[in-house]
Amino acid sequence: MIYTITLNPALDRILTVESIEYNNPNRVDGDDRYAGGKGIDVSKALTRLGVDNKAIGFAGGFIGQELEGCLLNLGVNCEFVRISAETRTNVYIHETARNRQISFNLRGPLIQSFELMEMIDVIKGLEDANYVILSGSVPAGVNPIIYQKIVEIAKGKGATVVLDSDDEPFRAGLRAKPHIIKPNVHELERLLARQLKDMSAIVDAAIEVHEGGIDVVLVSMGARGVLLVTEDERWIAHPPRVTVTNTIGAGDSAVAGFVQSLVLGENFKEAASRAAATGTAATLIDDVSITQENVNAILGQVKVRRVT
Repeated sequence: MIYTITLNPALDRILTVESIEYNNPNRVDGDDRYAGGKGIDVSKALTRLGVDNKAIGFAGGFIGQELEGCLLNLGVNCEFVRISAETRTNVYIHETARNRQISFNLRGPLIQSFELMEMIDVIKGLEDANYVILSGSVPAGVNPIIYQKIVEIAKGKGATVVLDSDDEPFRAGLRAKPHIIKPNVHELERLLARQLKDMSAIVDAAIEVHEGGIDVVLVSMGARGVLLVTEDERWIAHPPRVTVTNTIGAGDSAVAGFVQSLVLGENFKEAASRAAATGTAATLIDDVSITQENVNAILGQVKVRRVT
């Protein structure tokens, strides 16, 4: 079984406007609401790809109920620890005239200590955990060291652990040596505290992190595709040029595609290609409701080259 863990899920509210006018009322042409959060987006993508998985997370209040209802309507298997505070709402404004997007991400609810321990008990009780994907930020009231604890628990259960986070939670999780990490370029820059101005610098950074004890480093690079670094292999998978409609969850969809490839028994070169295709498919439509047909169509156009 594949489990995704999202400690700070959100209800994503996407407002569509033609153009943004400051100090004037703005007419909203569309108002869509989706279950969100990095691990949640991975579970949604895996479900659409026909890969069995279960989403684990915190949920509270009416927003938490709406989030869970959205997932159930999508057919996503989920289990939430109920909290006393309200689940956060993230707001995204999509300006169609300039095809650009503004994101407002709330920090999240305050998690009580007993609620955190309920989550730990759920994770300790995961059955047949083949993959555990730990993604996103840490909510208020939770020490980032929790990511190290969760990685240690998941590894102790024999699971392959995937970590996709940022800043201190990312650094804390890395101390427990997850098997796979998936930073984007900006997250990699923050991790190493230096700018990565070109592809050579990105490759060197990924190799440095790998040599620090991480088996697989998968770096999402937007339109440039994904970089994969392991002990014996280094690949860059370039997706075709597409008209981007939405960028929310693209990196999480790349994680889903990568894990799907491993489940299918494909090699790392094929996994990098599938990650690039799945991440690109997520940019073509609203939300991360990708389809296997979209992924397959893009997969045939992905170009993979070895990094020397």
